[in-house]
Amino acid sequence: MQVMDGRGSRPAEILLVEDNEDDVVLTRIGFDKSSLVVNLHHVENGEECLKFLRKEEGYSEVPTPDLILLDLNMPIMDGREVLAELVKDDDLKQIPVMILTTSSDENDVLSMYKLKCSSYATKPVDFNQFLHVIQGITNFYFTVVVLPPKS
Repeated sequence: MQVMDGRGSRPAEILLVEDNEDDVVLTRIGFDKSSLVVNLHHVENGEECLKFLRKEEGYSEVPTPDLILLDLNMPIMDGREVLAELVKDDDLKQIPVMILTTSSDENDVLSMYKLKCSSYATKPVDFNQFLHVIQGITNFYFTVVVLPPKS
C-alpha cells in the first residue's frame, strides 16, 4: 500500500527521531512487516531533526516527511524542544507529529498536546506489542487520516 496524494501513489516518508538504537531496529522491523511501502528516515536527536526538516547541513536532498515519530527524551535537543520549534515554523508546522516515547507521565502527555502534537503513544517493552503499535500507526496515519498535501 502506498500513500495517495495529488501526484498518485508513492511511498510514505516517515522521519523517526530516536536515540535508542534498539527502538530504531524495532520500528524498522514493524514497518517492514506492514503492507505500507515506507521510506523510514532516522535521526538521533532534535537538533538533527530540525536540520533534516530545514534541509540543512547534508540534508538538502531529503524529502519532507508525511509523518514525524518523535521521542521525548533525547540528548542535545529533546522532543519537547523540537515540537516547540516546529509549531513556530510556518513551513513545518503542518507536518503531523506523533510522540512515541517511554513516558506515560500525565504532565508529558498534556504538555505535548498543548504544543499541538498530533498524537501520543507509549512504547511497549514487549516486542509483539511494539510491532502492534507500529501497525496501528501505519493503519491510522496512512489509511484513515487524510494527510496535508505536500507543498
